[in-house]
Order: sequence, then C-alpha cells, then structure tokens
Amino acid sequence: MTGKALLPELWTEILVPVCAVVGIAFSLFQWYIVSGVKLTADRGASSESEDGKNGNEDYLIEEEEGVNDESVVAKCAEIQTAISEGATSFLFTEYKYVGVFMVLFAAIIFLFLGSVQGFSTKSQPCTYDKTRTCKPALATAVFSTISFVLGAVTSVLSGFLGMKIATYANARTTLEARRGVGKAFIVAFRSGAVMGFLLAANGLLVLYITINLFKIYYGDDWEGLFESITGYGLGGSSMALFGRVGGGIYTKAADVGADLVGKVERNIPEDDPRNPAVIADNVGDNVGDIAGMGSDLFGSYAESSCAALVVASISSFGINHDFTAMLFPLLISSVGILVCLITTLYATDISEIKAVKENEPALKNQLIISTVIMTAGIALVSWIGLPSSFSIFNFGTQKVVKNWELFLCVAVGLWAGLIIGFVTEYYTSNAYSPVQDVADSCRTGAATNVIFGLALGYKSVIIPIFAIAVSIFVSFSFAAMYGVAVAALGMLSTIATGLAIDAYGPISDNAGGIAEMAGMSHRIRERTDALDAAGNTTAAIGKGFAIGSAALVSLALFGAFVSRAGVQTVDVLTPKVVIGLLVGAMLPYWFSAMTMKSVGSAALKMVEEVRRQFNTIPGLMEGTAKPDYATCVKISTDASIKEMIPPGCLVMLTPLIVGFFFGVETLSGVLAGSLVSGVQIAISASNTGGAWDNAKKYIEAGASEHARSLGPKGSEPHKAAVIGDTIGDPLKDTSGPSLNILIKLMAVESLVFAPFFATHGGFLFRIFS
Repeated sequence: MTGKALLPELWTEILVPVCAVVGIAFSLFQWYIVSGVKLTADRGASSESEDGKNGNEDYLIEEEEGVNDESVVAKCAEIQTAISEGATSFLFTEYKYVGVFMVLFAAIIFLFLGSVQGFSTKSQPCTYDKTRTCKPALATAVFSTISFVLGAVTSVLSGFLGMKIATYANARTTLEARRGVGKAFIVAFRSGAVMGFLLAANGLLVLYITINLFKIYYGDDWEGLFESITGYGLGGSSMALFGRVGGGIYTKAADVGADLVGKVERNIPEDDPRNPAVIADNVGDNVGDIAGMGSDLFGSYAESSCAALVVASISSFGINHDFTAMLFPLLISSVGILVCLITTLYATDISEIKAVKENEPALKNQLIISTVIMTAGIALVSWIGLPSSFSIFNFGTQKVVKNWELFLCVAVGLWAGLIIGFVTEYYTSNAYSPVQDVADSCRTGAATNVIFGLALGYKSVIIPIFAIAVSIFVSFSFAAMYGVAVAALGMLSTIATGLAIDAYGPISDNAGGIAEMAGMSHRIRERTDALDAAGNTTAAIGKGFAIGSAALVSLALFGAFVSRAGVQTVDVLTPKVVIGLLVGAMLPYWFSAMTMKSVGSAALKMVEEVRRQFNTIPGLMEGTAKPDYATCVKISTDASIKEMIPPGCLVMLTPLIVGFFFGVETLSGVLAGSLVSGVQIAISASNTGGAWDNAKKYIEAGASEHARSLGPKGSEPHKAAVIGDTIGDPLKDTSGPSLNILIKLMAVESLVFAPFFATHGGFLFRIFS
C-alpha cells in the first residue's frame, strides 16, 4: 500500500549528521570573527576587514571627544569579567541543585517504568500489535533513563554555552559601538548566531546519535525504541524549567531593585555604576534571558521531535521500517539549519545597517527570509523524504495521508509562528499605537498605565490563539496527531535564526550597561539603547514563538499519551475528566503566583540592601566611593536557588500524583486544562510586560513630539512608566516564559510514565470502586 521515500536510507544517515556538523562549524566561525574585536587598547582592532562596511568609516568618538581610549577599554574589560564571573558562579550553583534532582528523577523513571512488568527481562507482546513481540518493559526503563540524562545534559550545556558566548560578546559590542551602530549590531547579531546554531545543531546531533545507538539493541522493535527516546524531551524540558524559573527570579529581583531605588527614588540613570544592584542586573540578563531561554527552546525542539517520532513508529513508517520517512522530523531540522545559515549571511555580509532606525527591520527581515526559504526547504524534504502515500496512526486506526498533505502541516506551523511573531511585535514595539497608548496613559499616573497595560496583554492573545487554532485544525485534519507534531516542528524549524535574534537582545542590553558603567559618551549610549530597544521587541517575538510552539508540542504529546495509555476517548462529561480539567486550568495560576511572589520577596530584599548602601556608604551618590556589588549578587543568587524549587516540584510532581492516585482519564483532563489556560496567561503576561518596558523606553528616547511631551527622564509620566515596567518585569521574564515549559513538561512527563499509569494508575478510584 505504501512505497518508499525517494531519498535512500544511506543518504539520510549522512545528511542529518552533516547538517548538524555544518551548523556547529558555522557557529564556531562566527565566534572566531567576534573574537577579532580585541578587549585591549589596540587602536582600531576590529573583526571586519571591509572598510566602509556597516559604519566602519566612522572616527572613534572617544578620539573626537578626547577621552582616554586605553582606560575606556580596560574599564569595559573589567566590567565584562565581573558580569561573566557572576553568571558562571550562579549557573554552577544552580546546576549543583539541578544535578541532584536529575539523579533522583532518573531513579524514579527507572523504578516506575521497570515495575510495569515487575522488572521482568522476558520479551512481551507489542502494545499496538499483539501478534509481534517487543523488548521487555525493563529495557524501556533503562533506555528512557539514559535518554532522560542525555536530554538533561544537552539542555544544561545549551544554556551554559549561550551564557558564555553572551558574556564574551557584550563588551565587544560596546567597543564596536564607537565605530558606528552597524558595527555594534553585527557583533551582537553574530554572537547570537553562535548560540542559535550551536544549540540547534547540538540538539539534532545528540538525538540522531542516540537513535542510532539505541537501534543496536532494539533492532526491529521501533515501537520500543522511540518510546524510550521520549525521555530525551523530558530531560531537556525539566532542566529548562529550573533554568527559566531560577534565572527569571535572579534577573528580575535585581532589575526591580535597581530600578525602584535608582530611577524612582535617587533619579540616577539606568545602569549607573553608583547603583549597587547594577552588576546583578546585568548578570541576570545572561542567566535568565540567555541560559534560561536556550534551555527552553532546546526543550521545545526535543519534545516536538520526540512526539513526532513516537507517533511515526506506530504508523506505516515504523511498521514498514522506512528509516528515511521515520527521520522526517530530523530532516526538517537539518534543512532548517542550512536555511538559517543562508539567512544569517544575509544579515552579516549582504545587507548593511547605516542608521539607528534600521536595526529592527533588519531583525524582522531575518524572520521573513528564513520563513520563505524554509517553505521551499520543507517542500523539498516532503517530496524526497516521504513516500507519496502512507498511513498515520490515528487513535487506534490508520489514516491514509499523502506527502503533500504533510508538507502543508509543517508549512502551516511555520507560517503560524511568523504570524504570532508579528502580532507580538505589533503589541510590544513602541513604533505602533498600542504601546504609544500605554505610554500616553502615564500622564495620569501609574494606575492608568497598569490598567492600559493589562488590557493590551489580554487583547494581544486573540490573534495568536486563532493562529494556533487554525494550525491545529489544518494539521490534525490532514495527518492526525502526527500532523500537529510536525506543525510544531515547522514553527521551530528556523530555531537557529529565532535564537540568534533572541540572544541579540540581552547582549545589546548588557552592552548599554557596560557603556554607562565605563563612562562612555552619551552618543555611544544612544546607539546601544537603539540596539537594546530593537532587542526588546525581538525578545518578545521569541517568547511568542516559544509559547505558540509549546501549545502545539503539548497537544501532540497529549495525543501520544492518550494513545499509549489506552484511553479510547477523553469525555468531558465524565466527572473524572471534569475534575482534571478544572485542576489543570488552575495550575498555571498557582505556578504564576509562586514565581511572582518569589520575584517580589527577592526584590524586597534587594530594595532594602540598595537603600542601605545609599544611606550608609559616604560618597556613593557623589561617585567617590564604590558600592558593594557582591552583596546584591548574593541576594539574587540565594533567592533564586531557594525559590526555584517549589514551582519546579509543582510541575514535576503533578502528573505523577494525578496519574498514580486518580488514573489516566483524570490526568488527560489535567493536561487539557493546563494547556488551555496556560497558553492564554503566558501570551498576555509576556506581552503586557514587554509593552510596559517599551512604553518606558519610548518616553526615555524622546524620539517623537508625543514622546518628548511625556519626558524627560525623571518626569512624573516617566516615573509612572518605570513603575509599570517593574510590575511587568516578573510577568514577561519569569512567569510568562516559564508557563510554556509547564504545559510541555507535564505532557511529556505523562507520556514517559504512560506505561506505568496504564498498569498501576487510578489507585484511589480502585480502592473506592
């Protein structure tokens, strides 16, 4: 009934790892170019050789204004070292705690899955085809545990490498800003590309190698092989949760403390070196926005691949052992790396940025170009990597699907991601009316600013939800749950470009902070502020992508879980499911409450410490004495490590408790409820926070007549905008981005433990029935 894919198996075996290696090589090449910007007083040392390209003909502003060049470079290097050391020490502390969790949870996976068949080593009938024999449940337990550890280690590594690259690039971006805004943009963007390509290629390569190594043991039992691979997604997302929550609490405690005392009470500029919390704030950008986000998007990528592979293994691809078609998700990611490579070269070597206002369009063009080229790439992969007709598992039956239908599934996910990205930009960029309206509301104080900001966030949910709904309907109609899984992969196929754009933001933010602390001229600060404002919007776009893909990924995982656990239908009229739905819909609120309160209590300590230093250190306000940065760094570190554990436990333990005590039907209700409410809260929280941040920047920049009427810095409307920004900080950088991990993580965890829940679940209902 089904043919073979045009692409021979041998070519697939070569193509996937080659694309991954090309991605890693490209990221190292970009890093080598960035390293050409020297942090020594070597005049005019620069990465770019082409004179006149991207503002290279500018004279050094320092030379014009007679500032000592050597002392500026030395100061930048010193600040960069402080930020890098702070970020490294925090991540090592966090990873110690996370490492203990990893070992404990690996043991739980082994014990729970091993107990399904009483730790028997005998072969068993396959779950979906009882006529065939499959490897014992004990093998699934062992290999799921191994893939969990591999996913966790890759996730941690992704976050750590991203942080190292960002802290390496921040001062270099500052120094290049002396030569023109185009030069600074290129350094920040190249550095973001290093992280994007390393992460995409590493995730792909580790998954590919894992599949091939597991195949040696599993042989023809592809059902068992790909079931055990799901542990990879669970490992990736569980580390991302702690990275996002811990990093988010760290960065926002420092940010809120620095802003409230520095800007509102003491009327000093952002990133002023007199502010004791300023180093902690800049460290936070790297551990939250870079390391946390890197782990998060790696988790999404790993889970969407795992969800697609699990469904494919029980479809005609797996039954007929068509390895090329089986690896269709990995082929999409491989082509994605090549497409992003072309797109990145366009930004760094073909187009040229000459003016400040060209930053944001250049970043948006990256998204558009990568999406257009990727559409053609998906068409090619669907044509050569899939049989013309095949069957897909659809809740107990096999649905016949054509290869062009699967192309449409991936393409609809890809374009839905772009729509979500642009809607997010519309609601969070200060170039458009929604944010300008929020800024205008600051005339009458902080209260109206908060009301307008909340309304904007709620309204910004509408179009992304329709985009997600349409992509779910289209992809499910064509190819059941496999269609939804590859739609999520489509959204994430340009992950290297998405991450490059996302990482660019915190690097530019840090660059501005370093310029302020090093006492560089206001013209340089204006340039880094322009880079940062563009980065703020693109960071919001990145969060939109992450949330949209999380919705599709968790739905695909939910479908795989329902199939694996043997649930025929999820009937919302049965009390078991209804109670699950209600509890599931409540979980994002409980989780958000925990993370918001954690930021609030940590910020409280930070505010008190910053006030204490301003009041007790003589000469601090005059700039003759140095603040005690280390104490503020310690407050953020201690608070985030302590406070990340309860929200993490809530997410990780809920599926285990519900599945064991109440059974798979109630758990399926919990997953559906958390997906529906979590997506809405995540989008509104991220966009509200982003809008408040950019409303404040709109007033500070004073680029239009309207903005100047609200300013300058220190005016009453500006103070109201700063208060809005500080309220939005935990929403956009802690609760919002962490919620997408909550919905994915509970779904992938339920899938991994599905055999255990199907055998031993519903303990309470069994007692009372």
